[in-house]
Amino acid sequence: MALQIIRNNIINVEADAIVNTANPAVGVGRGVDQAIYEAAGWDRLLEARRKIGEMSPGEAAWTPAFDLRAKYIIHTVGPAWRGGGFGERETVAKCYSNSLKLAAELGCESIAFPLIATGTYGFPKDEALRIAMSEISRFLLVNEMEVLLVVYDKESFAVSGKLFSDIKTFIEDREVYCYPSFNRMDDDFFGGYEESSIDEDLSRTLRPGELDESLILRNEASIAEEYSSAPLEKAMPIRPKSSASGSLRAAPSYAPSFPTEGASLKDRLKHMDKTFQEYLFMLIDRRGLSDPDVYKRANIDRKHFSKIRSNVDYKPSKKTALALAIALKLSLDETNDLLARAGLALSPSLVFDQIIKYCIETGNYDIYEINCILFEYDQQMLGA
Repeated sequence: MALQIIRNNIINVEADAIVNTANPAVGVGRGVDQAIYEAAGWDRLLEARRKIGEMSPGEAAWTPAFDLRAKYIIHTVGPAWRGGGFGERETVAKCYSNSLKLAAELGCESIAFPLIATGTYGFPKDEALRIAMSEISRFLLVNEMEVLLVVYDKESFAVSGKLFSDIKTFIEDREVYCYPSFNRMDDDFFGGYEESSIDEDLSRTLRPGELDESLILRNEASIAEEYSSAPLEKAMPIRPKSSASGSLRAAPSYAPSFPTEGASLKDRLKHMDKTFQEYLFMLIDRRGLSDPDVYKRANIDRKHFSKIRSNVDYKPSKKTALALAIALKLSLDETNDLLARAGLALSPSLVFDQIIKYCIETGNYDIYEINCILFEYDQQMLGA
């Protein structure tokens, strides 16, 4: 199965196992521990906890879940943060790995974690998140389980400050201020000529509805020079002229010739290229990857991937298509090609798309880290 990050109170989550950050001694602590005891049934859970006895940091043990929407509570003891020089990071890693191992032994198909030790124990949130992602992803490479990382509120979750800053800068640098792409303007304005290439380096911020004349002229000139050897004034008029009635007249079309131009519909349909599914599995074969290699790296469960393999006309959601592109470590051009075969595209005006573009351009193909970034920006996550 796969990893999901959700914002909720862990006592409201339904899973086979709920992980509790427990007191080392028999007793009820604060934070998550107290909330779980209150939701599960204080007396019965405390009695079951007494049977376990004292626990060491990093250890994991289980009790029934009683009134929680789960079968088991897995209790694990996190470390108090003392600066990082006392094995705190290794202990948090053990909390995750031992809890996951115990859940597998219990036959669990799903498990829900809080961000261990980041509450009253004061473990740095960005480091705790990195450790959680590392241990969970390592486990999922060889095991099938749905893992939920449950974050209580916005303040409980943090990606690396530098990474967050780099992505924020990347997104802001590529923002097109209130300026529509040509293909989003009225068709009459350019006589139906579609062009989505807009200079990203605007010298000033435009007010809503305002057009930068020099920007339009520069882009029209560059388009004409690229696609036609004819003089600019013949290749594409800079501005459609008004008719006697005052309405805009459609500009004549001087689009370049393509191989299919003039072909009948029947001939065009004979020369259709590979579907999304065909192209995907061609890429997988070329890279010498197995199905589990791909669906685990894509954070997609086995059943979903089997559905893709069995249907040549499979149409993915955007998050699934991009998850597969990340799993295959496709370049930006290859990603765009894969998306196009599903009738999809990366948009220059969507935060989600710009985050994916940033990660591909910087060579970050760790889908769990990418999902953390998406979660931080309140975006839909890949796979799952």
